[in-house]
Amino acid sequence: MTIIAVYSGRHRNADQVVQKLHIETGYRLITDDIIVEKAALASKRPAEKIRRCFSSRASIFNDFIHEKKLSLASLRLALANEIGKEPTVVFGYTSLLIPSTVKKLVRIRLIADMAHRTRVAEKNGKAGPDNTPMNLEKEHAKNAAWGPYLFQADDPSSESLFDLVLSTDGMSDDDTVETIKRSIAAKPELRVGWKEDYGIKDFLLAATVELALCKAGHDVSIQVLNGHVLLSINKQVLMRSRLESELLSIVKPLPSVRSVNIRVVGDKSSDRIYRKHSVDLPSRVLLVDDEQEFVQTLSERLQLRGIGSAVALDGQSALRLVNEDPPEVMILDLKMPGMDGMELLKRVKSARPEIEIFILTGHGSQRDRDESLALGAFAYMQKPVDIDQLVSLLKDAHQKIQQTKSQRR
Repeated sequence: MTIIAVYSGRHRNADQVVQKLHIETGYRLITDDIIVEKAALASKRPAEKIRRCFSSRASIFNDFIHEKKLSLASLRLALANEIGKEPTVVFGYTSLLIPSTVKKLVRIRLIADMAHRTRVAEKNGKAGPDNTPMNLEKEHAKNAAWGPYLFQADDPSSESLFDLVLSTDGMSDDDTVETIKRSIAAKPELRVGWKEDYGIKDFLLAATVELALCKAGHDVSIQVLNGHVLLSINKQVLMRSRLESELLSIVKPLPSVRSVNIRVVGDKSSDRIYRKHSVDLPSRVLLVDDEQEFVQTLSERLQLRGIGSAVALDGQSALRLVNEDPPEVMILDLKMPGMDGMELLKRVKSARPEIEIFILTGHGSQRDRDESLALGAFAYMQKPVDIDQLVSLLKDAHQKIQQTKSQRR
């Protein structure tokens, strides 16, 4: 049962080519939109949030963001449930999620030079600032940032990943489709029938295992061969027997699992320690303070407690991050050169009222406290901070954020 996986960026005539390929072969067509909608429906999460993982660059909170891992796990499972039923063309980023262990898979990349892409954009009435050569190159770089998550490769456009890389410059859609069909016909392995494609079965099981572990807060590498599951952890594990017991309790009961093995491949000298993600803790906390040693130490202390945090040393840098990579929670110092904490609080609450803001200062007054709370700050605290009290308040803020999100759905 052949699967044709087609990947292409914008403005390469790919939509027209894939539609022709779908019609002429009679294969079922699966697009990113179809898989995103199915993943959103199954996971009960917003489709737009799931779709973001195809184009969002790596976040400064990357090591702590559970959302993207959950989105990709949902996409893999939705795709695994759709392929293998009949001959299929899979078009878009989701085509990169299909593992090479699937036997009857041919992977195709359509390319075109920048002049051709610009002409296609103009022909389709989409010429403009977003589709200049410079912005198309930026789009490529942004998309490539998620290559490691999509296909365990540095760049999802790397030619080594594909069976056929086809330049559409100067080719008609008909010629492109005929070239693809000839390439498929020339692969004898696609003409040989299998009673069962264990590659597809293993892909489905791996996706099921990944989503189950992800929902439980775990992030491990997963390999499946004929129902035998191998879990690999590439960080230092502090309580190995406890972790292994928990992983086994999640994976072993899943249907079609024949065995489970766990290996730890992390360097014991590494400071990267495996931590289970907690749904009760925020994973996007931005600390804003010009005292670099203090704020870096505070960030490390929060990370040790499973809270994802990043640092900005001034108000302007913090505003830039709010626009590009918004946090859930911000912790601000009041006295900073340039834009002070009170001004930053006003600007963030005006632009992004959903972000919860803590004031943490060593120079505040009762008047500052009253003003910051009136402006919408979640909490006002004095340095030196009691870390346990801060963590408790961060949990409260995270709970409030989650409740607000649930009410909006």
